[in-house]
Amino acid sequence: MERTLHTRLHADAVEAYDRLHAEVPADLLQALADAGVRDWRIWRDGRDVFHWLDVQDYRAMREHLHDHPANIAWQARVTPLQSTPDDYSGDDDGLPFVWSFAEQLRTEG
Repeated sequence: MERTLHTRLHADAVEAYDRLHAEVPADLLQALADAGVRDWRIWRDGRDVFHWLDVQDYRAMREHLHDHPANIAWQARVTPLQSTPDDYSGDDDGLPFVWSFAEQLRTEG
């Protein structure tokens, strides 16, 4: 399952966000893997941050991480940098899918 997300940083938080992600803690990496994350990639355009996830079950991942100590510690560091905080408590499904080049070619081919 693939999901994409968008977050926005506070104007003065861009460099801190990049530094924070230079080395994500090992316990959080393990928590993500245990939650079914196969890959998580992040791009940033100014203050806008775009995430792409490859995960077994997105909602199950969020449920697993909601009370996980590694995620709580990580969120305490990253949430103050974001103008769109996420407490992992909602029914978020990521950004809505719009179009795929490859899928259109397959259906037309």
